[in-house]
Amino acid sequence: MRRFIERALAKLNKLDSDQIHALMYDLAYEHERLNGVLDSLSDGIMVADVENNLIMFNKAAERLVPFAGSDGYDHPIWESITDDEISGFVEQTLETQESVRDREFAMDRSGMTQLLAFSITPLVRDGQIHGTIIHVEDVSERRGREARLRRAESLASLTTLAAGVAHEIKNPLGSIGIHVQLIQKALSRIEAEEVEQIEGYVDVVNEEVERLNRTVVDFLFAVRPMDTTLEDRDLNAIVHDLLEFVRFELNEANIEIQENFAQDLPNLEIDEKYLKQALLNIVKNAISAMPDGGVFTVSSRHQGDVVILKIKDTGLGMSEEVLNKIFEPYFTTKDFGSGIGLTMVYKVVKEHMGDISVVSQEGKGSSFSISFPVPQREQHLLNYEGGSDEV
Repeated sequence: MRRFIERALAKLNKLDSDQIHALMYDLAYEHERLNGVLDSLSDGIMVADVENNLIMFNKAAERLVPFAGSDGYDHPIWESITDDEISGFVEQTLETQESVRDREFAMDRSGMTQLLAFSITPLVRDGQIHGTIIHVEDVSERRGREARLRRAESLASLTTLAAGVAHEIKNPLGSIGIHVQLIQKALSRIEAEEVEQIEGYVDVVNEEVERLNRTVVDFLFAVRPMDTTLEDRDLNAIVHDLLEFVRFELNEANIEIQENFAQDLPNLEIDEKYLKQALLNIVKNAISAMPDGGVFTVSSRHQGDVVILKIKDTGLGMSEEVLNKIFEPYFTTKDFGSGIGLTMVYKVVKEHMGDISVVSQEGKGSSFSISFPVPQREQHLLNYEGGSDEV
């Protein structure tokens, strides 16, 4: 097509009006076809000229990239991008004429994290650079699958070890506990001064036995298949009950509770005991993250075929490195605890066929988003009544 156009342009002064009209029609058709192909792509494509001005972009780019507007043809492309981090990256890369592949940026989209991968390469024609091509791909689902696979592999390896660990630790703990009781009985026959000293030793042993026992119980909970009983439940009511349970502890820590529950949420299939246990772990983490007090916000909303529960704190936040590991067993940043609290949270959410994501920034707090599938029966009723209520 390109050679045809070049030949036609060379003979343009020899063409009559009908031939010129036919040529223009062909050009317009090819242009529309090219636009149709580009707009059919799920990945974003943006093209800048040698002056770094935006000359073309497809619908996916308009959807994925945070643009201030489509009028970006008379100034550098980065000035049209509203996200400072992405804008700065594009500016630096184009100004230095680098080629970059798969540079990832995290975007907060309605409480959910979206990962965008940017690749920037020169637009080359006839051996010369005529501009820049920016390729944008939404890699959220891929990275999510990779993270879930890593967590599943980690849990699988722990499951393999569970039986041996339980046998090697729990049985000796039982024996130690029995013999401590025998020692306590024997103490009744010893003089009082010696008893006090020995009882101090026994108390230490008892505390350590109890601590090890809790660790084993938590470990077994994390690796054993869960025996959940899913029942038709009101998520808002369950969360509100939990907040009432921890309200005193939050108030003592100078933490304000804010509730923003959507009304008329569909009921969900929930194991109330396990879900409360999982949410309690998140609350405990939030309290630890706000040593000087703060705000603890819980909200719910119905979105399409899921209900989303969002739990947010104004605490210390997490680094990207910590954020990538928080659901891994035995990972902890604290000086105490087993390090499997959030592993348990992840497992409970998965048992409910849900998903969980975290957005966090150091110094600005953390936000957990848990999505629960709406049972098909409830979804059919909502559709029959005219659609879902979204907040």
